[in-house]
Amino acid sequence: SIALSDPNPRVGCVIVSAEGQVLGEGHTQQAGGPHAEVMALRDAEARGLSVVGATAHVTLEPCAHHGRTPPCADALVGAGLARVVVALVDPNPLVGGQGVARLRSAGVEVEVLPPTHPAAIAASELNIGFLSRMVRQRPWVRLKVAASLDGRTALPDGRSQWITGEAARADGHAWRARATAVLTGIGTVLDDNPRLDVRAVPVARQPWRVVLDSRWRTPPDAALLSAVPGDVLVYGTEGGGDQMAARRQALAHRGVQVVVMPHEPTAARRQTQTGGAASETVEPAKPGTIGGEPATTGLDLAAVLADLARRGVNELHVEAGARLNAALIEGGWVDELLVYLAPTLLGPGRPFADLGLLPGLAQAPRFEWRDVAQVGADLRLIARRPGADLF
Repeated sequence: SIALSDPNPRVGCVIVSAEGQVLGEGHTQQAGGPHAEVMALRDAEARGLSVVGATAHVTLEPCAHHGRTPPCADALVGAGLARVVVALVDPNPLVGGQGVARLRSAGVEVEVLPPTHPAAIAASELNIGFLSRMVRQRPWVRLKVAASLDGRTALPDGRSQWITGEAARADGHAWRARATAVLTGIGTVLDDNPRLDVRAVPVARQPWRVVLDSRWRTPPDAALLSAVPGDVLVYGTEGGGDQMAARRQALAHRGVQVVVMPHEPTAARRQTQTGGAASETVEPAKPGTIGGEPATTGLDLAAVLADLARRGVNELHVEAGARLNAALIEGGWVDELLVYLAPTLLGPGRPFADLGLLPGLAQAPRFEWRDVAQVGADLRLIARRPGADLF
């Protein structure tokens, strides 16, 4: 799985001899496991090949700090590598050029590719979520939509299975699989009872499931709570009396991570305990509401995204309803649109974003096309907010 290493970056390493022979290959394992450079060195050893004087090509700068694993820069130096080609300097302040400096101080030649180099561009795309979390302190937000040619995601009564074909749905699961977490709103939970897991493609680990639910209405028997093992987070607001407290406790007893968002903008972040799972109160980052709830009980979107980043969420995959989609788009939080367009017309129905009446075209949210592909009978459109990937 491409997201195997989350929250760590996705790193690959290939060690090549002076004659161009591949000596070893590796990629970063699950968090706490060996990094790409160590895996490549082990691969070369397993092949019975010497790496002394060889060149290592890495998609991200080797680390130089002691975390859950020893520094990769030291491993490369100790193995006798003569040269290291780095596609991308690590923006993590724990690394940030220190790996390159460590290698050079040990006499290893280091080449850092320019940002316009195809390999550097590919490395940035591979780690776009990690870069977003390191530089912007929030995940890369991808909004997925399946719609008809006239932009409808469901009939007026909510029926939507299935607008797109099997191939498009499987492709959508592949995009789920690369995300650290899949997010939806309480409206979608109550209307569709989604599982939010990955089923159509092989996966090394299931993404977290996240629900924005300011009034704690997520049913304790919701499918996403028991579909597969894995973390489930529900964000809601504090207060609400005994009834809402009981709802929070019921979710906590199901093993849900209950994250309480305060109404007061100056409330401090604190830890409490509710039932069998931790309940947290998170300080809001800036005004704003999401989840289709009234402003008096709304959630602070910036605070939610910041909290997910603190938990190590690199890529956030959103599959939600029209109101939450609109709030995310209007707030400027959607970095990328992933739209599957079916060659059908639904007429009156539900839009994928309830943007309301715009005062003029100048206020219309704008995106830039990045890719168009046919997937089965449907089209897959990828568009990005201008400047979203300029870190």
